[in-house]
Amino acid sequence: MENRVVLTACIAEAEALRYTPAGLPAITLRLEHESRQNEAGEPRDVKAAMKAVAFGAMAERLARQQIGSRWTFNGFLATPRNGRNAVLHIQDIQQN
Repeated sequence: MENRVVLTACIAEAEALRYTPAGLPAITLRLEHESRQNEAGEPRDVKAAMKAVAFGAMAERLARQQIGSRWTFNGFLATPRNGRNAVLHIQDIQQN
């Protein structure tokens, strides 16, 4: 099975860089996406907001980025143990 997400979005919010109990850098973000997609042969305006997390060097890199900056995020979805909604775990980013 594959669980891979590619999303172009802006960084809407970023919490302060923190460290896990094991000492790994971590950051939580809120991403916002807007685009026009084709669905059933018709154009549709799409908006989406989602929570995202990153760890290690990727967390440190994201902590230096400006709010409102636009990126293509690559990663996978996972639901936290105490949560209901899937969270994007960011593994790579490319600036747009």
